[in-house]
Amino acid sequence: MNKEMLKKNTIASLVWKLFERGGRAIVELAVQVVMARMLSPDEFGALAIMLVFINVGNVIVQSGLNTALVQAKRIDDDDTSTVFWLSFGTSILLYGIIFFASPFIAEFYGMEYIAWPLRVLSLILLITAFNSVQVALVQRELKLRKVFNATLVAVLVSGAVGIAAAVVGAGLWALVVQQLLYQMINCFVLGLQISWSPSLVFSRSKAKKHFSFSWKLLASGLLEQSYQSLSDLIIGKQFSATSLGLVSQGKKYPQALGSMLDGAIQPVMLSAVSRVQSDVSQVKRLVRRALKTSTFLIVPSMTLFAVAAKPIMGLLLGEKWLPCVPFLQMYCFIYALLPIHTSNLQALNGMGRSDLFLKLELVKKAYGICFILFAAFVLKDVYLMIAMYMLSGVIATIVNAYPNKRVIGYSYGEQLRDIAPVFALSALSGGLALMCGAFVANELLHIIVDIVVMAAAYLGLARILHLESLEYLLATLGEMHGSRKRKRAQG
Repeated sequence: MNKEMLKKNTIASLVWKLFERGGRAIVELAVQVVMARMLSPDEFGALAIMLVFINVGNVIVQSGLNTALVQAKRIDDDDTSTVFWLSFGTSILLYGIIFFASPFIAEFYGMEYIAWPLRVLSLILLITAFNSVQVALVQRELKLRKVFNATLVAVLVSGAVGIAAAVVGAGLWALVVQQLLYQMINCFVLGLQISWSPSLVFSRSKAKKHFSFSWKLLASGLLEQSYQSLSDLIIGKQFSATSLGLVSQGKKYPQALGSMLDGAIQPVMLSAVSRVQSDVSQVKRLVRRALKTSTFLIVPSMTLFAVAAKPIMGLLLGEKWLPCVPFLQMYCFIYALLPIHTSNLQALNGMGRSDLFLKLELVKKAYGICFILFAAFVLKDVYLMIAMYMLSGVIATIVNAYPNKRVIGYSYGEQLRDIAPVFALSALSGGLALMCGAFVANELLHIIVDIVVMAAAYLGLARILHLESLEYLLATLGEMHGSRKRKRAQG
């Protein structure tokens, strides 16, 4: 695939991935807002405990094998079927473990009512085994419009059912139904668009080949997911379900925004890097572009969210959720650093260096866990626990970037110089928005003022200073518009 064709496919995939992420995030957040108005922080704390086990289970089911399929230079039906049966067998085993362990988990946290919701929610693990192979095949070919189509149908149907269930008083079951239905519909609609189904083939040599790459990603994924879930498990036991509900609600919205923006760019970059991994200079250009573009979008978004956090939470969720605002603002800082982490780690994956990926995770989790345990059991302060995630995130930017100076010639110093203008403009624009919004009492008007001032200041300064990321985005949009016009003229 030549460079021009790669660029066109990469940009098109990025657009569809952004649509897919954005559509899903909007509907899921709408469901969350409805439920938050009907449920208490205690109930959301119980939900956070349940999701810990589902999220860890999903990491084990996928085992990094979907990434192995994307990264491999060539695959055939034996590869995909072998990966599916590995994942499916793992999912059945995990489902059985969670099913029988659910009463003990519920009793340990003093939440006996979550046993059956956890059992039903765990069915997602069986669907993940099939869906992860589907997505890997589509991602390999950079045809992410198919993922968008499936996601659009899934989020609309499952969102409508979830909201209806919440309105009639289903409570915690509303989210269980919405999550499970989303996975089922997404898998079904994606299956209608691609001509793949698993065959009765299991190749030990293929399994060994893919697992030799993916086991490092599995270990890394388990470390990362366990690390991210550690605070939930500790807060739920060491403090209270109410505290956990506030923390999880504060984390949810920055996480969704970060995943929507950065999550659209990074999977596309992984596919693109995998195709040109023999050309190190091209890989560096791709990684640099992904980092600068993702940072340009995410950092000001997180800054604006942190500035307008109080009126947004008050307007959407009501006064009972205002204590989650400090947590939300801290997580905005944590997720503002996301592009630095993911760009560097995806570069290593795309270059086939999952060994370095695992080593980095071991280093980061070693100091991160020490920080969290110190805050929880020595300082005994839930706010300092989340602050420790902030400190760990800053240190992790150095750790994640370090190997890429050697692997692709992109040093940490270069990366900081590339993204420093965005952080500076975001801080300046956020400060202006904060000052202007302070004079507005009405919550809705306060939010509007913050958005208008932040957007005008950030985009205006970026335009005046000819910020490369903005000019690239504008040029890309211009190319896409021109391409559509030419196609219509030819048609």
